[in-house]
Amino acid sequence: MSADGPVDRLRLLEAILFAAPEPLGADELRVRTGADDVGRLLVELRESYAGRGVELVETGGKWRFRTAPDLVEAIARPIDVARKLSRAALETLAIIAYHQPVTRPEIEGIRGVATSRGTLDQLMEIGWVRTGKRREVPGRPLTWVTTEAFLHHFGLPDLRDLPGLEDLRAIGMLDARPVLAAIPGAGGEGESGDDAP
Repeated sequence: MSADGPVDRLRLLEAILFAAPEPLGADELRVRTGADDVGRLLVELRESYAGRGVELVETGGKWRFRTAPDLVEAIARPIDVARKLSRAALETLAIIAYHQPVTRPEIEGIRGVATSRGTLDQLMEIGWVRTGKRREVPGRPLTWVTTEAFLHHFGLPDLRDLPGLEDLRAIGMLDARPVLAAIPGAGGEGESGDDAP
């Protein structure tokens, strides 16, 4: 079999992805394998690993092998977590994920409270957020964005796959009532007890 055959290119692609310490994009894989049809080869390779112990996945436009999701619990070793994320950190992470690129003052405006530097530091230590480009406005504030590690951890191929409002309501993460009705003293009843218009 010649070195230019499609099977050899497929095997080469498999070996490159297996040995790569981080996910690789299709352009880099095209260069490294010399295959013009790397997209087709990636799909073929992904299909050949379907239902096996490891699978080929695309996350953030890059490809990598990972353990099949149904086996993660079976092979995971318990690790003591030194600390859990605080509510402030979870809120900040959610704001960054849904509003990125977002500045610290914008995060604080959405949360309604000041964001401590420690909250952002904690999210950076985990590797889920990083600084983005500076805004082209007076003061040139830094923006914050999520990382590929964030996508990998939450099993998201792309930021477009973040759950929407209806998804969050369906799993009980959000109150199903309209926002004003959920705020005591707002919405449904006026202060006199009369129905609001």
